[in-house]
Amino acid sequence: MEGLRDRTRRAVRAELAGRALELFTAHGFDETTVDDIARAAGMSRRSFFRYFPSKEDVLFGQLEAMGEQVAEEIAARPPQEGPWECLHAVLRGWEARINTQAEVMRLVERTPALRARLLQKRDEARVRIVEALIGRGVAALEADLAAAAAGAALDTVAREWLRTHEGTDEGTGEGTGEGAGGNADRVELTDRVFAMLRPAFLS
Repeated sequence: MEGLRDRTRRAVRAELAGRALELFTAHGFDETTVDDIARAAGMSRRSFFRYFPSKEDVLFGQLEAMGEQVAEEIAARPPQEGPWECLHAVLRGWEARINTQAEVMRLVERTPALRARLLQKRDEARVRIVEALIGRGVAALEADLAAAAAGAALDTVAREWLRTHEGTDEGTGEGTGEGAGGNADRVELTDRVFAMLRPAFLS
């Protein structure tokens, strides 16, 4: 059971992430300093580093936690379930819980330092997922390939979702730019892409 200290820490990290995103969006990632974020959250620079090791990491705390929780959910799935079906079920559930974070995605896309850190965090999550699949009795090679394919599927879902939300007015849901749709459902996209990308070796 999660203790009060852990809940408090999670709440503070969420507050810092929210303040950071507001500042990054308003002023730019490179122009925003750790001092700016800490000041906006009402804490010192030293306190900021108790929760995040760097400015880049402040946006990816959720991804780090996601890797751990996905691994736990994989381990808890029915033992007779195949690796691809297992990954689809677990990651589908996560896509359903993802908030509309188009602004975060756009910020990452236009900031090289954030793209690099995202890749690092994604790789750390992939290692946890591979280990969880191996723990279910999946061969290491198959587990590695299945996790890589699932990562490619989620990347495709994210890009398609972002494309359909480009230029969308968040208040009305109406497109404000050419090609804007704003109507892509992440769960439906996940189902489609997982069906299209199912690895042949898992058939």
